[in-house]
Amino acid sequence: MSEEPTAYEHPDRNIAMELVRATEAAAIRAVPWIGRGDKNGADKAAVDAMRTFLGTVSLDGTIVIGEGEKDEAPMLFNGEAVGNGRGPQCDIAVDPIDGTTLTASGRPNAISVIAVSDRGTMFNPVDAFYMDKIVAGPEGVGVVSLDQSIGDNIKELAQAKGKHISEMVVAILDRPRHEELIEQVRAAGAGTRLMRDGDVAGGINAARWESRVDMCAGTGGTPEGVITACAIKTLGGVMEGRLNPQSDLENKNVLAAGHDLDRILRLDDLVSSDNTFFVATGVTDGELLDGVRRKGPFIRTESLVLRSKTGTARRVIAEHQAAKWLEADAAHA
Repeated sequence: MSEEPTAYEHPDRNIAMELVRATEAAAIRAVPWIGRGDKNGADKAAVDAMRTFLGTVSLDGTIVIGEGEKDEAPMLFNGEAVGNGRGPQCDIAVDPIDGTTLTASGRPNAISVIAVSDRGTMFNPVDAFYMDKIVAGPEGVGVVSLDQSIGDNIKELAQAKGKHISEMVVAILDRPRHEELIEQVRAAGAGTRLMRDGDVAGGINAARWESRVDMCAGTGGTPEGVITACAIKTLGGVMEGRLNPQSDLENKNVLAAGHDLDRILRLDDLVSSDNTFFVATGVTDGELLDGVRRKGPFIRTESLVLRSKTGTARRVIAEHQAAKWLEADAAHA
């Protein structure tokens, strides 16, 4: 009996290597808005650039997670068709800037993100804006779960990683709703890494073997959770989510859409495809990626490119001639 051919024997097209041009463009266009206090201006610049480059990619994509109804966005909205229509049929999730407030205030950890999976495989978070999440690396598979207390999760993950509890670090969004969670983490003997925004980067850092973060937990955006799941598929980690409406209106809409608020959504529930792509480019410097930097006549970007089918993680360092971008600006002025 012959064995199944490996990805090495029959390599196919990695569309993430084309998508990275869109996140690079979005990140570069956001740079003039860093520290300017205008998050809407930064977001619009990134959206315009990302949409332009997405239109050149050979795929037949539908945006499942976009700027969306929540942001009343005129472009990259949920349901919009993207790509040139001549490639594979895909679900697309975009966040031209995950961390618009970070960008506007000049703080670290803002990134530009695109995630892709086979058509019909991405969880559609319509009306469900918030969810409880827990993310960890490969050591956490079969170990951590939303079924357990945060203290038990920390204790069992520490044991699986061969670490003392005092060495464990949990990333949590710095929000009033997390005061009790933060206290519980510290009472268990672990440390916290409080994030102002950007829980996509927080979740990915929790799954990376070289990261100083061991786990990411708390209530954050459902769209960001689905995007993170596409990355965790490649990194071999564990992720669970449970919808957690933050207002009476959201609760009403989520129940009307037929969602079960008690159901724990595991990785395959968030994205069922085993062929996911994830691309992120740093906007401002962060633990996950360096931000956009001007290096003499060049603009330098750093990106993370992940593909679950092959289990491949790439870091892409690109140097763009600044003069070319200035020429493009002049042509559209």
